[in-house]
Amino acid sequence: MKKKLIVLILIILLIVAGVLLWKYFKEEEQSNFTEYTPQEEISEEQARQSLVTLYFVNKESKTLMPEARLIDAKLLATNPYFTLVSLLINGPKNEKLETTIPAGTKLNKVVVEKDMAIVDLSEEFIKDIKLGAEEESKIVYSIVNTLVELTEIESVKILIDGKENMAFADKAIRFEKPFVKID
Repeated sequence: MKKKLIVLILIILLIVAGVLLWKYFKEEEQSNFTEYTPQEEISEEQARQSLVTLYFVNKESKTLMPEARLIDAKLLATNPYFTLVSLLINGPKNEKLETTIPAGTKLNKVVVEKDMAIVDLSEEFIKDIKLGAEEESKIVYSIVNTLVELTEIESVKILIDGKENMAFADKAIRFEKPFVKID
């Protein structure tokens, strides 16, 4: 009888000890979780921004380089193509990059037909530009690479004051066919 009582007491002690240990570890686990509070709330203006990629020439390497820029998403809502080419014309924000678009160039319009953006620029884009095929291709591909970053654009056709089949002054680059992205 004494043995049964001792065994029963030991079983009760083990159960009580197990319950106490379980409660202790459960409380310890809960105390490790703390609520995360951000250091700074995102403003309404920041929430409306979109990241776009524009292509400019690197001043040192003279190669086309992307420049990521945050812009208000409202600017992209109506005609994102016009907005992106306008940003290219305005030039880079990064001091290590330089604009490719010739000074005085105006953007007449940009329309999209199927998967092709048709960019209509003013005569200043080609007037008196005699830089050779390599440099002139950087001008063209800054526009092309920027616009084909948009998933719906596969190619870009360039018009000058609404006219097709134009070229730079030295005829090194002609605008007869649409251009596709190059890396």
